[in-house]
Amino acid sequence: MIQITLPDGSQKSFDGPVTVHEVAASIGPGLAKATLAGEVDGKLVDASYRIDNDVALRIITGRDEEGLDLIRHSTAHLMAQAVQRLFPDTQVTIGPVIDNGFYYDFARDEPFKPEDLEKIEQEMERLVQQDIPVFRELMDRDDAIRFFRDMGEEYKAEIIGSIPAGEEISLYRQGDFIDLCRGPHIPSTGKLGAFKLTKLAGAYWRGDSNNEMLQRIYGTAWGDKKQLKAYLKRLEEAEKRDHRRLGRQLDLFHFEDYAPGAVFWHPRGWTLFRKLIEYVRGRHEESGYIEVNTPDVMDRALWETSGHWGNYRENMFTTQTEDERVFALKPMNCPGSVAMFKQGLKSYRDLPVRMAEFGKVHRYEPSGALHGLMRVRHFTQDDAHIYCTEEQMEEECRRVIELNLSVYRDFGFDDVRLKFADRPENRIGDDATWDKLEGALKGAIDAMGLDYAYNPGEGAFYGPKIEFVLRDAIGRDWQCGTLQVDLNLPERFDATYRSSDGGEQRPVMLHRALLGSLERFTGILLEHHSGNLPLWLAPVQLVVMNITDAQADYVEQAARELRSLGFRVETDLRNEKIGYKIRARTLEKIPYLLVVGDREVDNAQVAVRRRDGTDLGAMSIAELAEKLSAEVASRGAIDDN
Repeated sequence: MIQITLPDGSQKSFDGPVTVHEVAASIGPGLAKATLAGEVDGKLVDASYRIDNDVALRIITGRDEEGLDLIRHSTAHLMAQAVQRLFPDTQVTIGPVIDNGFYYDFARDEPFKPEDLEKIEQEMERLVQQDIPVFRELMDRDDAIRFFRDMGEEYKAEIIGSIPAGEEISLYRQGDFIDLCRGPHIPSTGKLGAFKLTKLAGAYWRGDSNNEMLQRIYGTAWGDKKQLKAYLKRLEEAEKRDHRRLGRQLDLFHFEDYAPGAVFWHPRGWTLFRKLIEYVRGRHEESGYIEVNTPDVMDRALWETSGHWGNYRENMFTTQTEDERVFALKPMNCPGSVAMFKQGLKSYRDLPVRMAEFGKVHRYEPSGALHGLMRVRHFTQDDAHIYCTEEQMEEECRRVIELNLSVYRDFGFDDVRLKFADRPENRIGDDATWDKLEGALKGAIDAMGLDYAYNPGEGAFYGPKIEFVLRDAIGRDWQCGTLQVDLNLPERFDATYRSSDGGEQRPVMLHRALLGSLERFTGILLEHHSGNLPLWLAPVQLVVMNITDAQADYVEQAARELRSLGFRVETDLRNEKIGYKIRARTLEKIPYLLVVGDREVDNAQVAVRRRDGTDLGAMSIAELAEKLSAEVASRGAIDDN
């Protein structure tokens, strides 16, 4: 008798071995039809997996996260099968699951064309209609190498050759197609169908630029057509919101080939960037931080002490002077902060020290990874490092969490997820120390009554961390702020403070970022608001425009008065029709458009329009200033996304 324990604690008994699918069928025909795989004692297995002893079982369907991954991985195999049917001279290499989809790399002499994607999709649909069963097969490693070489699949044979000798290899077969795979997979091709091939790209074999260039086909797959349609609509919306397009449209920034990964800020973009710094600086001052600035270039010895030279050297920009001293552009602000803390004797009475820095950092990112403002080589971080006693840890963690959440609300992000990561397998420090660090972080979250996701073993080697993940207006997640607790750098740099008994004590070091990279956060902001930045952030808040030349002097006077009240104002005195000027300035997403005709001059007023087209009527400069000042003070967002 075999006992199967289900997630709700109920049990089912069977007289002999039983498959995952048979267990599902015993529960109900609907579940049997929806079953994609199973989780047996924590391990994912195929629906055909035979259970021959007492186990805990969870049935996996398309509604589960694991089920969605299975669908995407199996759709990658489906695509590879369709490609080889249509283009028999093609070799398959690897085809993993990625966020929201999958890709497969192919080796083929003739390049794929965009119109080939539609042909491949149609062939995939035919394979789905055939409902081809998917089987798992096992093969000895050396036999598998010969098997794929005989098929002409040299890349597959090379992959298998890198697996240790003597290991058993699992293959998955569907009809005339077979592929190397750990599995599990869906039971048959008929379980698929909600997919779309999205783009072509090039990729080096095994990611090495010294190897052959392969052709990559990207796709997305979902549990049903409704989910697929919603995702494609999000993609379309994301394309409209692309910060690179908005950067050009709003004249904010650009990039140049002779400075890859570095931003050329235009006047409007630099104004926005300065507003971000001004805002964060104000929040720092309210929260008791001191601001410092450390050098951009520092000697190799500093980075050896911090551990970056040994662990991060390949991502650092370095130079050597005539006296053979090696210097590096800083990739992180932390070592400079510790060096600053060590200046002068610190007492327990001085703690906590909350030390903030808008530090310029440089990291060598591969050229293929660069992506507008989202992935750059030269950027500014709103870093802060808090030095405190162990007794102060939990309270300081709570203060950081409160500050982060408050900051995100001001920028229009109300849906923020916290992720807590505890000790990794490879770490420094004893378990007692980790217990204290983790207890402080978790204690702060629990004391605030906040929910959080748990990422076991994903902490830094020197301490646990919290990640702040922002969900934007179209449902995408962005990891921005972080909070990490560290005893490693104070130890490496021999940082101490004088304790109450007169002895020397190591401070606890909290690493904290609010926005993270200011460049990246600017890109996230632009996409979240679709360029319609709230009034308090908009680089140009108002534009005053005339109908005829007769109002030009009044327009200049109104602009001067508004600037004197602290608003960012432009004028538009071009010899164009007012409708044209309104349309042009609306496309620039300026929050308020002020129109002046003879009537407005006579009444000492301006006609006020919002960028969404709402006509607010005529009002005096004083009335307008009062309204706008209230909106700026509340940091409200114009609801015109």
